[in-house]
Amino acid sequence: MADPKGFLTTGREVAKTRPAGERVKDWNEVYVPGSLLPIISKQAGRCMDCGIPFCHNGCPLGNLIPEWNDYAYREDWAAASERLHATNNFPEFTGRLCPAPCESACVLGINQPAVTIKNVEVSIIDKAWGNGDVTPQPPERLSGKTVAVIGSGPAGLAAAQQLTRAGHTVAVYERADRIGGLLRYGIPEFKMEKVHINRRIEQMRAEGTKFRTEVEIGRDIDAAKLRRRYDAVVIAAGATVSRDLPVPGRDLNGIHFAMEYLPLANKVQEGDLTVSPITAEGKHVVVIGGGDTGADCVGTAHRQGAASVTQLEIMPKPGEDRNANQPWPTFPMLYKVTSAHEEGGERVYSVSTTHFEGDEDGNVQFLHLVEVEFKDGKLEQKPGTERRLPAQLVTLAMGFTGTDQENGLVQQFGLELDARGNVARDAEYATNVDGVFVAGDAGRGQSLIVWAIAEGRSAARGVDRFLTGASELPAPVKPTDRALTV
Repeated sequence: MADPKGFLTTGREVAKTRPAGERVKDWNEVYVPGSLLPIISKQAGRCMDCGIPFCHNGCPLGNLIPEWNDYAYREDWAAASERLHATNNFPEFTGRLCPAPCESACVLGINQPAVTIKNVEVSIIDKAWGNGDVTPQPPERLSGKTVAVIGSGPAGLAAAQQLTRAGHTVAVYERADRIGGLLRYGIPEFKMEKVHINRRIEQMRAEGTKFRTEVEIGRDIDAAKLRRRYDAVVIAAGATVSRDLPVPGRDLNGIHFAMEYLPLANKVQEGDLTVSPITAEGKHVVVIGGGDTGADCVGTAHRQGAASVTQLEIMPKPGEDRNANQPWPTFPMLYKVTSAHEEGGERVYSVSTTHFEGDEDGNVQFLHLVEVEFKDGKLEQKPGTERRLPAQLVTLAMGFTGTDQENGLVQQFGLELDARGNVARDAEYATNVDGVFVAGDAGRGQSLIVWAIAEGRSAARGVDRFLTGASELPAPVKPTDRALTV
């Protein structure tokens, strides 16, 4: 146990953010650099090293949280990094982007603020990079087997790194011009600067992983031919089909999916564009969808100089305390104020868009909405609550409905789909096609980054068993598993 009295003597402190008025003028990460270093040891000391560490179950990766908390408390950063990497390939990603279901499951959180697990995690990995403790781990010998990984998001990268370290020759295929998937082009720079992706890619290259960008399997390369070329294939293409809003006026100019809007802003930060072709500058912006992707659109619009930003959510406003049907240690639906929301804008709950109104040139000008409420378990409109909002840019951030079925990948492989439109797989992450496996959102459906990494690691073990008859990689998280976070 780190500090036997730490949870009694030390209050919870979190990373400090830069003033909102300052940070909306740039695209750097919102946190004050170095703000965690003076406090993180004591924060790690709040961990009680519980007899039953529910945080393990709260985390889909099964992170060894009490162990690396103890090392962080003692400032043994090398040992903390080793324990952190034992279960997580990319803690700098999860430490910045994960909603921290582990903290919801923290035993201390029953009657006190939970341990700042996420802050401790990111401090350990940042310290490890700074100290040179993160180095390539190439395999001692090669197996002679080859694996293709389709998709370079967190699931694909995790699978590729595990398989490379197991001695297989791995090539990652990415349809975009850079590696990273939604980490690269879906996550704004102010949430995670892309230097964190770049140095992981260089580590993986040094280990032996090959990367092929601007290659879309199904269009540029026939999927069946790819299967014949490699001993095994891992599909980690994500759930990239955005949920649409089929209401009158949807075809007006200025209405875009979030994944049309956000990547262009990131392209500007990469230096590919001077100005985004879809910009919020001087416009009244409406974001439809109250989740994290919607918040990313809100923060991006602020930085582009929007005249106003309004975020709409069809569901009621969550409470600030757990509901009775979401007891500890489950992951509760709570009212959350992200850094983007701190920067301004309005959030409107329990509303549904009825139609859009445009000008004579076909550009969206107004969004019409109505309040809704639950009656007999169904959402119904409330008469007399119709109104309209000025809207010269609308982003649709309502989630995703499954993997892409238009590029030919599913049909060319001959893959079976489940009832939700995801690629069907068994407990070893194998599809109905021999030697073809699936991990992450492509098989699970839209989910968390921590689940993507966990599934990538688990699918890698399934592939390794398929290729060698056995595996020393960590035991898989079963696709049917639903930890306390879900």
